Amino acid sequence: MDEKEKICKEFIDLYSVVKRVREECPWDQKQTPQTLIPYFLEEAYELIDALEKNDQEMIKEELGDILLHVLMQSIMAEEKNRFNFEEVCKNLKVKLITRHPHVFGEVKIEGVEDVLTNWESIKSKEKDEKGILSGIPQNMPALLTAFRIQEKVSHVGFDWKNSKEIIPKLYEELKELEKAIQEDNKEDMEEEIGDLLFTIVNIARHLGIDPESSLRKTNKKFTERFKYIEDRIKESGKEWKDFSLEELDKLWESSKTL
Repeated sequence: MDEKEKICKEFIDLYSVVKRVREECPWDQKQTPQTLIPYFLEEAYELIDALEKNDQEMIKEELGDILLHVLMQSIMAEEKNRFNFEEVCKNLKVKLITRHPHVFGEVKIEGVEDVLTNWESIKSKEKDEKGILSGIPQNMPALLTAFRIQEKVSHVGFDWKNSKEIIPKLYEELKELEKAIQEDNKEDMEEEIGDLLFTIVNIARHLGIDPESSLRKTNKKFTERFKYIEDRIKESGKEWKDFSLEELDKLWESSKTL
């Protein structure tokens, strides 16, 4: 049995297992495509966590959990005669072939930018989208949405030349935020903070940095340092109220040496 045959056998066996679970497990029987959304999101974030840790065993497990959701959603759709897993596979295959004319066709490209531009152009024609930004999902995290908006418009030439050009814009937005704060205008503050974040995302994109991943790393760093402070306070036998802000700042600076 060659590698492809082994994969086919395991996949068919897996599909049969998932289908039986759907038919015979009381909990799975009660689920709908919508009730599984939070579980799918959780699995997606667990996969991201595994990828960032570069933990191969975790990645393998979490990829399986994502695959479970793909199969379960397909089986649910088949029950309602909407579509089946065969159609899911066929649609994906056709999409990949269609959107890679430089691989499966005669189109010549010069680099990655050409690939991305072609992809967006073909996608827009396929879906008969009303505009360049109309295909962006509504429920994505805001930082990721901002990144995709900027990425999409860049493919039609609406973009800064480099990150250095955006820095003055960052200072401009910061001054506008300071003005809103001085005027105690809550509505303007909210708008300017949004503009500031959007500009920072643009800088990150030009530097080849994923802002969502960057912020997650900062959250993790802050959490670890704050835990250091918590541990030192517990060791002292005192309570938070017994420490001045200056003392807490010293502990914070100490946490940076770890």
